[in-house]
Amino acid sequence: MGNGSKFGVTLAVGVAIGAAIGVATENLALWLSLGVAIGAGLGAARTGQDKSKNNDVDTDNKED
Repeated sequence: MGNGSKFGVTLAVGVAIGAAIGVATENLALWLSLGVAIGAGLGAARTGQDKSKNNDVDTDNKED
């Protein structure tokens, strides 16, 4: 699964949660925008976390 699709999944989950809370509280505009922001933040963090795992270098086996 590519980084773009992981970002899209977290964004969609944020929108879904925000929409559900917005409908329940009758304040859809606020919670939908908060859901987008939270989803985008989690997606960016998850994408950055995956990139840092791929860039780890094994320093124990380096020759001088």
